[in-house]
Amino acid sequence: MLKVENLHVSVDDKEILRGVDLSVGQGEFHVVMGPNGSGKSTLALTLAGHPRYKVTKGTLLFDGESILNLGPDERARKGILLAFQVPPEVEGVKIIEFLQQVLVELKGIDPAEAYDAIVKKAGELWFKEDDLHRYVNVGFSGGERKRLELLQALLIEPKLLILDEPDSGVDVDSLSIISRKIEELNRAGTAVLLITHYGRILEHLDPGTFRVHVMKDGRIVMERGGEFVNEIEERGFQAIFEECGCDE
Repeated sequence: MLKVENLHVSVDDKEILRGVDLSVGQGEFHVVMGPNGSGKSTLALTLAGHPRYKVTKGTLLFDGESILNLGPDERARKGILLAFQVPPEVEGVKIIEFLQQVLVELKGIDPAEAYDAIVKKAGELWFKEDDLHRYVNVGFSGGERKRLELLQALLIEPKLLILDEPDSGVDVDSLSIISRKIEELNRAGTAVLLITHYGRILEHLDPGTFRVHVMKDGRIVMERGGEFVNEIEERGFQAIFEECGCDE
């Protein structure tokens, strides 16, 4: 469904990605790990179509068609959803109104029907109906912000969900519900690309369900099964890079 070949990306004229290759099939679960500065978030934002991230070389296909010239809204309509590492605050925009508009625009749902669906799904992520009348992420904790990102995903049911460090700034209880909902989406057919630099959230997921890709200096240098997360946690990236010759 997603095919990335020899992807080179620059940000403010500085090359960050230096030839990324990655394939994600329909309903698959992939995890991208790597130390800080390896290019993980750049990959996520590039896939979502952030205008600051310039593709200078390579191919980016979704459902067999190039999406290089599509903006973020067009990619969203095709089924790509990015959950941000740091979800922004949107002063003056109520959560319920925002989510209603999303469902009306992307799924053609009647506003009243959308309201009921939002309230029901929000309860599964520990949001009360009153919470939905707050402004988007304003005054939210890290866990609340990440749960709101997952609420959007549950409502939209994207073909591909990209999660940029969903465990960042999240408490243990929120991490548990977030991981369960990620698995729920994946079991329902959503392909997942989860990006993280440590395995905290992965402890809550079945390692038999995902593949691990390790990034270094703007490239994916290793691919292993989910059990590889334990080795990364025990030994660290540097020892693994030295052993595989990835430091050369």
